[in-house]
Amino acid sequence: METCRLERELAENLARHGTPAQRCALAGNPHLERDLVALLARDPDENVRSVVATRPDLTEEQRSGIQIDFDPRGHHSALRWVTALHDDTDAMRRLAASSHPLVRRSVARAKHLPPDVIERLAQDEDRVVQLFLAESCDDAPAEMLLRVWQWWTGSLSTPDRPRGHPNFPRHGLLRYAGDPNPRMHQLALDDPESTPELVERFSRDTEAEVRLRAANDPRLTPASAVRMLDDPHEHIRHAAARHPRLPARVLVQLLRDTDTAQTAARHPSLPVAVMEQMIQRLQPPTSAISSP
Repeated sequence: METCRLERELAENLARHGTPAQRCALAGNPHLERDLVALLARDPDENVRSVVATRPDLTEEQRSGIQIDFDPRGHHSALRWVTALHDDTDAMRRLAASSHPLVRRSVARAKHLPPDVIERLAQDEDRVVQLFLAESCDDAPAEMLLRVWQWWTGSLSTPDRPRGHPNFPRHGLLRYAGDPNPRMHQLALDDPESTPELVERFSRDTEAEVRLRAANDPRLTPASAVRMLDDPHEHIRHAAARHPRLPARVLVQLLRDTDTAQTAARHPSLPVAVMEQMIQRLQPPTSAISSP
């Protein structure tokens, strides 16, 4: 029903009398005749209408005329037929103006887009469009990336975006050093003109998110790294335990404590010889290994 070229009588019978699941499958069939597509666009089941609304053979006027209730919080994959057109600038311009958020989200997944399309999508009312633009498009503008940064911490697939985006601002961030929003506040440390003194100040900030940023800064002093091992937040303590400037004597203490050894074992400065000794100690003695 989804892919085969069906006989007219069978296709019409399914469109009129099939189960909702059958009509949903039929609604995406690329060989379906136009009058049956129009019939399913008025189907009483919203799921059926939603499938029709994402067909590639619709005009944007037809798409906008289909009544659907799109949930912006739902998880939706990019439309394959849109991603196949990512290199077609005319198609991207047309689809970026679509009334359907999923079509616009799929456009935003392109690696490169024309400037006018970027400008439109960067102001899209659906903020997931802006999110996908920040994650996928190398042409995303700096001001939009800053907006997305305020509410998005990064996904598993692109954990470094938006902050790691090549267009993310790097200069002029010191102006956020006193910003009440901790997301913006911590950006001051990314400015090339930020100082070790600012790192120290942020390491004592009341916001855990800001202290975590300081705990991951290589300019943090050894004394502050030790102090932050007692932070009330576990993820900050773990960051301090892995800080490259943590004194060796403190690292040894952490390795000998069963509560902190696992985190300390990830320390980047741990000598190879020490790691080899740790592995040897974990291996059972030869006499304890039973023969097959």
